Amino acid sequence: MLTDIAVIFILGIIFARFSENIGLAPIIGMLIAGILISPNQLGLVSESIVNLSADLRQIALVTILTRAGLSLNIDKLKKVGRPAIFLSFLPATFEMLGLIIFGRMIFKINTIDAGILAAVLAAVSPAIVVPRMIKLMDEGYGKDKSIPEMILAGASVDDVFVIVFFSSFLALKTGGQLSAMSFINIPISIATGILLGIVVGQISTSLFRKFNLASIYKAMIFISISFLMLKLQSMVEDYIAIAALISIMTSGVIINRKDETLAKELLSSYDRLWKVFELFLFVLVGISVDMSYVKEAGILAVLLILIGLIFRMVGVNISLLGTNLNKDERLFTSFAYLPKATVQAAIGPVALSMGLSSGNLILSVSVIAILITAPLGAILTDKTYKKLLKKGTVEKR
Repeated sequence: MLTDIAVIFILGIIFARFSENIGLAPIIGMLIAGILISPNQLGLVSESIVNLSADLRQIALVTILTRAGLSLNIDKLKKVGRPAIFLSFLPATFEMLGLIIFGRMIFKINTIDAGILAAVLAAVSPAIVVPRMIKLMDEGYGKDKSIPEMILAGASVDDVFVIVFFSSFLALKTGGQLSAMSFINIPISIATGILLGIVVGQISTSLFRKFNLASIYKAMIFISISFLMLKLQSMVEDYIAIAALISIMTSGVIINRKDETLAKELLSSYDRLWKVFELFLFVLVGISVDMSYVKEAGILAVLLILIGLIFRMVGVNISLLGTNLNKDERLFTSFAYLPKATVQAAIGPVALSMGLSSGNLILSVSVIAILITAPLGAILTDKTYKKLLKKGTVEKR
C-alpha cells in the first residue's frame, strides 16, 4: 500500500505539471497517470489501492463544497438571488433530460440506466469552477453584477441537486421504489440542509473564536464536523431528508458571514488539503478505468456528451432570462458551466463498484467527459473572462 501511494504521488505530480505546462488542466495529467499505472495497463500499483476510492471521493466533495461556501459573500449573493437559484437546477435538469433521451437511443440502454448515466454526467465541476470564480472575485472581473458569486453558488448547489437524482435512480435500479416522495424530498433536503448548516456555522464560528488553535487544526476540526453531518444524514434518512453536502457548504457561508478573517484562515488550509485529495481522487479514478470499455464507448460517448452540453447551455441561458447580463456575460456563464470533473470522478465508479451491468459504460463515459470538458471549460473560462467580463474595483480579500 505504501509503495502504491508513493507511485501515485510521484507520477501524479509529474503528469499534473506536464499537463499544466502544455496548457491543460492538471487533473487531466492526474487522470492519465492513473490510467497508465493501473493494473490494467503498466501494473505499477496493486488492485488493493482501489479500495481507498469510495471514502476519498466523499472527502473530495466535502473539501470542494466547503471551499465554495467559505468563498461566498452572502450580501453579494442576494443581488443575484433568482438567477443563482435557477442556475442551481435548470442547466442540470435540461442536460439530464437530453442525456436520458439520447442515451437510450445511442447506447440502447433502458431508462433507469440512462438516468444513472445522465445524473453522473450532468453535474458541473466545482474543482474547475470554484478556484476560477475565486480568482475572478480577487481580480474584480464581473464584480458589478456579482457574476462570479452567482456562478459559484449555482454550480455548488447544482452538484447536490444532481447527486440526489443519482441516488434516486440508483435506488430504483437496485430494487428500491422511486415515488413522488423521492422528488418531494429534494426541496425538503435542501431546506433542512441549509438549516443544519446555519446552526453548525454559528456554533463553529463561536468555538473557533473562543479557542486559539492553529489554522490547520481548525480546518481538521471543521472537516471532521462535516463528516459527522454526513453520518447524521445517513442516520436520519428514514425519517427526514437532509442534504448534508448543502449543510457543509452553508456552514462555510455562515462562517464567512460572521467572521471573514476566520473564513480566509480556513480557506487557506482547505486549499492546501485539496491539493492532496485532488491528486488522490483523479489518479484513483484513472486506475479504475478499463480502457477496453473506453474504446468501445468511443465516438458515441463523445456524441452524447456534446448533445448534453448543448442542452446544458440552453438551460444556462434560460436561467439568465430577465437579468441585466449582456450577451458577452451570458456567453461567459455558459462557458463556466461546461467543465465536468469532480462529481464524475466521485460518483462515476459507484455503479461499477455495485456490480451494475451498465457500470463500465457509465465509468467510461464519465472519464471521456472529464477528458473533453475539463480542459474545454477551463481553457474557455481562462481565455475569455478578461474579454467578456467588465472589471470592477478590487477589494482586498
